[in-house]
Amino acid sequence: MTSFPEGRAIVYCEGAFNTPNGKTAHGLVRRTNRYRVVSVVDSRHAGRDAREVLDGKPSGIPVWNSVETAIDEARSGTGGASHLVIGLAPDGGRLSPEARESVRTAMRAGLDVDSGLHDFLSEDSELAALAERMAVRLRDIRKPPPRSELHFFTGKISEVGSFRIALLGTDSAVGKRTTAWILVDALQETGHTAELIGTGQTAWMQGVRYGIILDSLVNDFVSGEIEHAIWTCWSEQLPEVMVLEGQGSLMNPAYPGGMELLAAGRPRVIVLQHAPARKHYDGFPGHPLHSLERQIRAIETLSDKRVVAVTINHEDLTPTEAHEACARIRETTGLPAFDVLADGASGLIEVLEPYLTRAKA
Repeated sequence: MTSFPEGRAIVYCEGAFNTPNGKTAHGLVRRTNRYRVVSVVDSRHAGRDAREVLDGKPSGIPVWNSVETAIDEARSGTGGASHLVIGLAPDGGRLSPEARESVRTAMRAGLDVDSGLHDFLSEDSELAALAERMAVRLRDIRKPPPRSELHFFTGKISEVGSFRIALLGTDSAVGKRTTAWILVDALQETGHTAELIGTGQTAWMQGVRYGIILDSLVNDFVSGEIEHAIWTCWSEQLPEVMVLEGQGSLMNPAYPGGMELLAAGRPRVIVLQHAPARKHYDGFPGHPLHSLERQIRAIETLSDKRVVAVTINHEDLTPTEAHEACARIRETTGLPAFDVLADGASGLIEVLEPYLTRAKA
């Protein structure tokens, strides 16, 4: 098993930090075991604290205006950097010319580069040659395993005794993974053994112990890989609870997701993440977001399981507006609603405890 942290990381997020396209950087600023994050690069927020930009909670991770500055500052003040991590998550997962030049700068300075984009840096002849010349590593997190190593669904999910909670969303880039981690932490703090089953590149970069990178897999093997990750976690750890990280949303036109977890992961209950201020699907202003009530009905119809709570993303809402949004959700859906990023997960744990207790009986 890999020893963490692997190194000291500069997270590249030029032009996207604190936007939906910066969600990988956001995850790494909020938590990661894989790296020690020393700084973030985004010239729009240079000079500020990265976590303060996101959550109003200073963390000591500065934001710099360029990779060159970040490397120099790391050398002078924090012991240097060993990695450049691409913290961008743009539509289509492509590398811009500006980002490409920053990758070259990092490699010339001796940094390894980790990327979760669909553009595989290790298959770019120019970048691969530079990496070899500088004796650094290009690691493409989204590069799928050989098909010979992939697993087909077998039904052995029925052997898994963990209580499984699917953390799905009404949209992409809506905070599913962040809420899933908060829920896992809260479960552990209240005496439950719990594991996150990661399904994306950011969870991998955060050091999740069990998971897959769903959107890089051949479709025939997605269900089998979900099942295998869950079964492996069960066989090695026997956790009381597993939280399954959702991807996309059932009705998102570009990133339809969630059915794979419902079908293969066999969750017992669903927690649904929602951004009340959003009117259209992420990145697609011509596609209005389906109503929360309709999305709940779709999930429950497909899974025959209950959505037991709604957790919100408070983007574009003041604290007062966020609490009012939770109250409206409770009124219109009859479900408890929480802003766990702002208020913690104690209320959500109270909702889930009766289900956990019945499952143990």
